[in-house]
Amino acid sequence: MAKNISLSTIKTFKNKFLRNNKNTASRNALIKNDLANVALNWENFSQINHNFSNLIKKELPATNQMASGRCWGFAGLNLMRLQVVDSLELNTFEFSQNYFMFWDKLEKANYFLENIIKSRDESYESRLITHLLKAPVQDGGQWDMFVNLINKYGAVPKDVMPETNHSSKSGAMNYILTHKLREFASILRKKPAKNSAALKKDMMETIYNLLAMFLGQPPDVINWSTRNKDNRHIVISDMTPIDFCKKYADINIKDKVCLIHAPMSNKKFNTMYTVEYLGNVVEGQIIKYLNVDIKELKKSAMDSIKNNEAVWFGCDVGKRFSRDMGVLDMGIYDYENVFQTSFKMNKQTRLEYGDSEMTHAMLLTGVDVKKRNSTKWKIENSWGTKSGNQGYMMMTDEWFDEYTYEVVIDKKYLNKRLLKYLDMEPVALAPWDPMGALARSVE
Repeated sequence: MAKNISLSTIKTFKNKFLRNNKNTASRNALIKNDLANVALNWENFSQINHNFSNLIKKELPATNQMASGRCWGFAGLNLMRLQVVDSLELNTFEFSQNYFMFWDKLEKANYFLENIIKSRDESYESRLITHLLKAPVQDGGQWDMFVNLINKYGAVPKDVMPETNHSSKSGAMNYILTHKLREFASILRKKPAKNSAALKKDMMETIYNLLAMFLGQPPDVINWSTRNKDNRHIVISDMTPIDFCKKYADINIKDKVCLIHAPMSNKKFNTMYTVEYLGNVVEGQIIKYLNVDIKELKKSAMDSIKNNEAVWFGCDVGKRFSRDMGVLDMGIYDYENVFQTSFKMNKQTRLEYGDSEMTHAMLLTGVDVKKRNSTKWKIENSWGTKSGNQGYMMMTDEWFDEYTYEVVIDKKYLNKRLLKYLDMEPVALAPWDPMGALARSVE
């Protein structure tokens, strides 16, 4: 074909399209109907089943992150609340996601300003500065960032710091914070380095004030009461958020590790990785992943669930996904028959060519096992109870292979061969690497 598209070539395309009855049938169906309805694969749809051979002992009502990108925080707090329910013998419980959000935004603002100071000699046109300025206080995050916030600030019951309009609908708040931080970045880059510390302190006070207006001020201590499943009145007085977590929500967070499956040409298996300029708490725990074969992710997750431990995990939720049915299945949509073309990218190609990345974090709470192999997985999501099975979703094993990228598990589920890699010095990935995308996501 020539460099340009000639009118005669377009006429050929049109005539061939019209001569194919399958093309016109798909066109007629798509004109007035959603692609999801047209492409729905009856064979896979008819086999949807939300029963699983192995489940954690206690499943709680699905939470709702509303119009915010706090999935990673919701998933982490939902993991911790399972321990609170056991410790206090409650029917249900939620942590304050607003409290968590306040400290995350404050720490991200400080982390951003420190990175601006660190990179002050870079041109404003450089890819790094462009990347830093794009979303300095985005809602997303990673497991190690979650750990940093819990270790430094703890957590509080939802009643102690309830949701606000802007914690549940974060767009306007993020705009104001980002607008102000970009202004601060321009000032820091123009002023002498010796003035940076004093300037940053004043800037951070402004950010604190803005967050307090949007989200309210976080409590220093917890004064809270509830009733347990036997209707016994429980009162907690003057307890710090850190002590509350240590006493009632200890999930052995220090022994949790991140496994990823990133089959890319710039990454090796059995190797530790980190992502440059990705984090929230300055001098906190850095992002660390061990890249392993997909079988290791599934085996460790399966062992955790069998031992009554839910699993925090990261995936690309928007692919081959029916939100209404709550199903993640490679065959749920028959795009090939609808469009008369094949879609041949594998996991490596999708990652390397920008077609997939981590966009959402949730909890694995169940697995269906046949002949010692997983066949499908149960997921606790944080989008409310209207989709799927009361907010819980089903993921096929094939979908896990293609679009699940990360699981967080206790070290005790790793074999000795993998344990030795945890002490490796991590290889630094570029700030825009797809393995850092969950911290930039808005799902």
